[in-house]
Amino acid sequence: MDDGGRSRGEAPIVSLRERIDMGATRRRGARVPGSVALVGAGPGDPDLLTVKAVALIKRADVIVHDRLVAPEILALAPRARRVYVGKSRSRHALAQSAINALLVELARCGQRVVRLKGGDPYIFGRGGEEAEVLAANGVPFEVVPGISAANGIAACTGIPLTHRDHAQTCVFITGHLKDGTMDLDWPALARPHQTLVVYMGLLALPMLCDELVRHGLAATTPAAVIQHGTTAAQRVVTGNLATLPRLADAAALESPTLIIIGDVVALRERLMPYDEAAASASVLRFARSATSVTDLPSTEGISANP
Repeated sequence: MDDGGRSRGEAPIVSLRERIDMGATRRRGARVPGSVALVGAGPGDPDLLTVKAVALIKRADVIVHDRLVAPEILALAPRARRVYVGKSRSRHALAQSAINALLVELARCGQRVVRLKGGDPYIFGRGGEEAEVLAANGVPFEVVPGISAANGIAACTGIPLTHRDHAQTCVFITGHLKDGTMDLDWPALARPHQTLVVYMGLLALPMLCDELVRHGLAATTPAAVIQHGTTAAQRVVTGNLATLPRLADAAALESPTLIIIGDVVALRERLMPYDEAAASASVLRFARSATSVTDLPSTEGISANP
């Protein structure tokens, strides 16, 4: 990924003239009916794509894709035109209204369009907004669910989102609202026996932890931040509401991240994936060979796959 937040291997945004020229695609002299598939690309690992997603990507004429879609996924459609419309903080390749218009225009030009989104289109992916515009303009469309960042990353880091002994409720929230604030229903979020999954919340992490404690959650409530979950660049920082902001800052984490808060996070120590657990054990064995046990740093906040 370059400094502009653009994914590797992407094509620049096509011009209006090029998009119109795409409509020249014909089958036996007749215009091909266009359509749009809003497809979830999963949390990052290409192996977590659904079978249906792979089939649609392979036969697409145009791939309209976000910043976090892996190059290996884009490579499944070597003949398709790629249009990058990714967003990063304060830097959008296209405004959402322009993306909506682009999807309508490409479909009207007879293109089979795959709108490829990280995670699931309907979970903080703005797929609902795009679907509304497509429906209002009479564009045939379908929605293909993807493994969300929440359940994909939780599973890959050994954190069950629900557990009969620890969490009977799981709540997904976004770390910043449309107007840039974080004005959330704090009393509802600070209830015990539930798991909070926070998308796009890294910059607001100190406020998030402070507000949850202020509204009744114990400062010792376990919490974790995961960077680039399910990919080779995955890093996990664990702590609690009192310590996590400091630990995340010390680890110099960067977006994209996912925050998980609740007693289920404490299960990670026993449930982390086997290969990660083996790597952590090797680190601790090395530390013990060089340092007395009493001088060992706390394992709280250890980053996996740094």
